[in-house]
Amino acid sequence: MTETAPSHPHDEPPEDYHLLVPRDWFRIDLTLDRWRPQLKTFVDQQAAGRHMSAQARQGLWTTLRNTAESGVSQGSLELFLRSESTVEAATPATLLVSLLAMPGDLYATPEEWARSLSDRRGADAEVTLIDLPAGRAVRVATATALDLFVHMPGRAGYLLLAFTVPLSGVDSSLGQLCEAMARSLRWV
Repeated sequence: MTETAPSHPHDEPPEDYHLLVPRDWFRIDLTLDRWRPQLKTFVDQQAAGRHMSAQARQGLWTTLRNTAESGVSQGSLELFLRSESTVEAATPATLLVSLLAMPGDLYATPEEWARSLSDRRGADAEVTLIDLPAGRAVRVATATALDLFVHMPGRAGYLLLAFTVPLSGVDSSLGQLCEAMARSLRWV
């Protein structure tokens, strides 16, 4: 009589994820219809705290709304915003969390996905494979953006953690915080 090994929990697609995000990052749930009022609350807080002109406030609203709408249309789950301001600008750092399902024949291994992204992103992006506690990930970095495509168990696809750090850049303490947030990812 032979025994089969019990399936490893990491062989099954996860039901959810946990990600540690500092309290000073404003969370917007993009899976709910109420994301626009949540986004308006953030913009209003930024405008009041920085004494922004009406034009600057409208520009911030438009930029963030476009980011959220684009994310929603591509299956994004959450948008996190953190104030990162200078005298000239109040551009927030962002984290957009998206599910990239790859069922059946669409599935790509991390190595295949890294090659594909390297071909598409060009010379200005550094594409590498890294190991995170949640699994193998494809890391794509530019001067102001950091995308981490974290391989999901069960060949389900990838969870994309797309960070933008427009003012301080990826090679900064805020960029290091983004990397630490990615390392906190756990599957449930």
